[in-house]
Amino acid sequence: MKKLDNLGVCGLGLLGLRVFFGLLIWFVVLQQTNGLRPIRESARSWGDEWLFGKKEKSGAGPFSAWNITGTYRGTWKFLDTVNSSSKFPDSRKESGNSVIELVTSPTKITGVHYVQGSVVFHDVFDNEHNVGGAQIKVEGVYIWPFRQLRLVANSGKKGDSGLEDDYLLSNPYHLLGIFSSQVFQESPRDRILKQKTSPIYEMEKHCNIEIAAQISQTASSENNGNKDYYHIEGLMESPAVDDDRDCFSPLSLNATSVNVEVYYNKAVNYTLMVTFVSFLQVLLLIRQMEHSNTQSGAAKVSIVMIGQQAIMDSYLCLLHLTAGILVESLFNAFATAAFFKFVVFSIFEMRYLLAIWKATRPSTSGEGWETMRRELSFLYSRFYGILLGGILIMYKFHNYMRLILLLMYSFWIPQIVANVVRDSRKPLHPYYILGMTVTRLAIPLYVFGCPKNFMRVESSKAWCVGLCAFIGFQAALLLLQHYFGSRCFVPRKMLPEKYSYYRRLNHDVNRSRDCVICMTTIDLRHRTSDCMVTPCEHIFHSGCLQRWMDIKMECPTCRRSLPPA
Repeated sequence: MKKLDNLGVCGLGLLGLRVFFGLLIWFVVLQQTNGLRPIRESARSWGDEWLFGKKEKSGAGPFSAWNITGTYRGTWKFLDTVNSSSKFPDSRKESGNSVIELVTSPTKITGVHYVQGSVVFHDVFDNEHNVGGAQIKVEGVYIWPFRQLRLVANSGKKGDSGLEDDYLLSNPYHLLGIFSSQVFQESPRDRILKQKTSPIYEMEKHCNIEIAAQISQTASSENNGNKDYYHIEGLMESPAVDDDRDCFSPLSLNATSVNVEVYYNKAVNYTLMVTFVSFLQVLLLIRQMEHSNTQSGAAKVSIVMIGQQAIMDSYLCLLHLTAGILVESLFNAFATAAFFKFVVFSIFEMRYLLAIWKATRPSTSGEGWETMRRELSFLYSRFYGILLGGILIMYKFHNYMRLILLLMYSFWIPQIVANVVRDSRKPLHPYYILGMTVTRLAIPLYVFGCPKNFMRVESSKAWCVGLCAFIGFQAALLLLQHYFGSRCFVPRKMLPEKYSYYRRLNHDVNRSRDCVICMTTIDLRHRTSDCMVTPCEHIFHSGCLQRWMDIKMECPTCRRSLPPA
């Protein structure tokens, strides 16, 4: 009997131990993530050190703690393409791209890390809803001894997002993605409206989203040293909260971690390219200013053309400076690019703009300092007014950003029109035309033409080809005007009457037979092409007057304005 009693006591003890361990396992694995908030890790017990400590120090084996904090890029795909039975059958795309942001932190429970983050699904909805993707915030646990990731999402549950915010605010990949999306894709106001009108907004109210994934380590094809790459492969399901139907069909997720260092190097290389392009533009501007260093030469240049390029460079300066302030780790690189753009527009282009303005108003300089200051104030107020107005227009019509860029890259058109109207002779140096055309194309071709640009803007070869053809056609017209005349492509029937400096002399008018430019006598017995007659009936040698008009478009004798030759 005593033996039977002892056996009964032992059986009850074993049963109690089983219940205790069962409750312990239930608490570790199945408890809600609210109880797994990250805290400062305390000292482990002897059993924990024996089970996990040696493996963590070695960094290998099935129990090594991988740090899966980072950015993951990959794809998503519906397992069941016919999702008409789902509560929200609006997602008609079968697959697309996805970006996963995860932030992990250790907890008091050994082997379990708390996870926060977000999952962005691109190309989810059709164009009917005017939204291209959906973002879902998730939280859960990462059981690193078994490489298991469990995440849940519910709009009604708001957790502590401090760790996630700290990570995202220090991640250049995430910050530059937000910056480029706001500049080149959609404004914050449009994003809020799309979120409220999209199906995902209602889906988050009525659905719980569960993600079960397996973490594995992969080898990188790039030479990045000992950089670890992790691969997430899992399933995302969405059982409804208030009825039996699923919110949408289950979909598979496959994503690989992004090397932020490579992304960082891409951004630095881009800023080096912008700095080099800005330096070339400074050299081209100096060459052009030397080409038109006279009053007559500066008056031939369109002030609208130079002002439009100055506004473009000021926008680029502001964009690069804002990107540098937003991404603290890349501030030096973006600030350098912004500084060179500031030098281009504030020193050289604004100085050239002022020289053209003075050349087109020669009488203003002799009317006193008050008149000059009033005219300068009017010039600068118009320039900065157009600058601020352009910012408001781009914000208002943000969805038409590519069309606005095409309009901004029509900066050669004012010069082409001015050449035809004024019949100007060689106002721009050919090197300036070709150099500015090529350097202005560098930034938009990288942003919209490079499929792996660091801004993650969707590339468009058709738009890039159209932009190159558009600005190339403008440059070709300017070169034709330079070598064959400013009105070479305009039909003669459409041209206005042009004054002829080689007209016949009116012998009834008493005039001096001496050229006041070279102070020599003009022999009127030779052919009329050797001398030129102004509208004010003054006669000069042809070569003398042409060289004079390259400097001033005024009569050397009476100071009256001269028409173009």
